[in-house]
Amino acid sequence: MSRKLLWKLCLLIAAGIVALFYLINTLTLRTEEQMSLLEVSHREELKRWGEEAERLFLSGDKVQLEQWLQALQEQENTWATVTQYEVTHIAGERGNEDRYIGYNLGRDVDWKVHLYFEDNPVMEIPFTTEKTSLLVLLPDRMRPGSYWQTTRLALQILLPMGILALFSLMLYRHIMHPLRKLEQATREFSRGNFSVRVHRQLGGRNDEISELAKTFDQMAARIGEQIVNQRQLIADLSHELRTPLTRLDIAIEGAGTRYSDDKNIQRIQRESTHIRRLVEDTLTLAWLDNERPSIGTEDLDLVDLIDVIVEDARFEFPNRTICTRLPDTAEIRHSNHQAVGQALENILRNAMRYTPVGQAVHVLLEESGQERVVIDIEDSGPGVPEALLDNIFKPFFRADRSRASESKNFGLGLALARRQLNSVGATVEASNRSAGGLCMRITLPTRFYKSTVSAIG
Repeated sequence: MSRKLLWKLCLLIAAGIVALFYLINTLTLRTEEQMSLLEVSHREELKRWGEEAERLFLSGDKVQLEQWLQALQEQENTWATVTQYEVTHIAGERGNEDRYIGYNLGRDVDWKVHLYFEDNPVMEIPFTTEKTSLLVLLPDRMRPGSYWQTTRLALQILLPMGILALFSLMLYRHIMHPLRKLEQATREFSRGNFSVRVHRQLGGRNDEISELAKTFDQMAARIGEQIVNQRQLIADLSHELRTPLTRLDIAIEGAGTRYSDDKNIQRIQRESTHIRRLVEDTLTLAWLDNERPSIGTEDLDLVDLIDVIVEDARFEFPNRTICTRLPDTAEIRHSNHQAVGQALENILRNAMRYTPVGQAVHVLLEESGQERVVIDIEDSGPGVPEALLDNIFKPFFRADRSRASESKNFGLGLALARRQLNSVGATVEASNRSAGGLCMRITLPTRFYKSTVSAIG
């Protein structure tokens, strides 16, 4: 495996982290620089103060200058002063005195103000003449960077979180997009669309996921071919087996008429009946498993259907008792009379078969709310070990050690019943009764629609 997706993710994540650090650092520095400068209006105001102080200074009226400075200090809750400075030569050659612009007694209004200093800086507004300046302790209202801590928190924590969340979303979409395509294809395949393919939907993508898509396509093609061949085989078997069985039944019937007392003929008749039933049940079970039909097309009264099935069971098992507790009516819409009837008949016959002679089987029907009805079929047999309760619905399974049967069966009745009930949106579960015996609980929807069932089993 080339592991292209691994290298792609490593490159994206490494480059993204480096770019994120560089971006955050650059934004932080530039934002700090911008927030360190005084607002333009405050700069202009400081310069106007300097012009006014220079005017009063040049007028020679020191009293008026003192009064103006006192008023400024009270108004801004700060201090201000007018200061002169002089360059004194100590040693070395003289010259270039005209290039000195001052001692920088304070901070120029166009300079940055350190945001981390607790005290406000002294601002210097130099006069145009006389080497004099107005010095003002920067008022609190002019101090820049009031929201610097909040801004830095946003730049260093919230912004990286937002960028990483966006990057994660893009990475998630990059990975999940083909996986969703694969999920959709798998769902379509499970619904019987064996022609679905994934790789061509991924465009020019070439990584581990595209390899997975190719593998899925190969699997889908192979399994689809096998299922189609299996369906064709079942259809062929259905025709090829029924035809010789029909001829065999005709021959046996003729022989039975001539040799009615022959035990071998009677044995052949019984075995032929068993084989026909085995073939019919096996083909029906295979059809339900492979075709996964949804056959909710009829409306029926469940009580009437149960009455007919119970009467047939009483006739077939005259030495057992069937006790029923049914309402007057139980309407079911969009179901199937044949599927529900055969399933209930198989389950009831199974209960009768394992109920001792003289004992009773109970059939109870009641509404469970939420548009569902529940049918409990309780026998008086030995029950089934808890570990095998779900296995009894598997084809050809017979729990001979725990439930001894007096008649032949192939272990297809309950498996066929579950799949027939699934085809109309119903379920069946087995549990042991506290009083002994097995309880088969069938839950049927009173309104079933095809869209509610996607698979059987």
